[in-house]
Parts: sequence; structure tokens; C-alpha cells
Amino acid sequence: MRRSKLEMYIDILKVLAHRGPLKLTHIMYKSNVNCSVLKEQLDFLMKNCLVEERIMKKERVVFAITQKGTSVLKAF
Repeated sequence: MRRSKLEMYIDILKVLAHRGPLKLTHIMYKSNVNCSVLKEQLDFLMKNCLVEERIMKKERVVFAITQKGTSVLKAF
């Protein structure tokens, strides 16, 4: 059975809330979402200020849930 976009957004937010800031591939495996689909969904979540992109050591990019993302996740 296919998941809706909303269910995938919630899964991504849950992974980030429980695991902390993660790289793209780690989010992909933990939330069970295709890479190209995940990039689109992360763009949507970042545009709505639910997820933020952070630069770590050696210019490594990770994604983290924001305070607004945490409150949206609690609502669901």
C-alpha cells in the first residue's frame, strides 16, 4: 500500500526528531523514501520552515527539524 505525501512528511519529521540532524542518505534509509522523492519533500519542508539545512564540519550538509517542525509533529 502506498503512503500519502502527508504520511511521508510525518515519517521524515519523526526520523529527524528522534535521531537528530542527519545526512540525506541516513534520512532516506530510516524513513524508507526514494532519494529523488526525498529531495522534493525536504525542499517542501524547508520552504515551510519545518526542517533546516545545517553545515557541519568539512562542509558536510545535514538536515535538522526546527521548533515549528516539532510542534507540527506533536499535532499529528
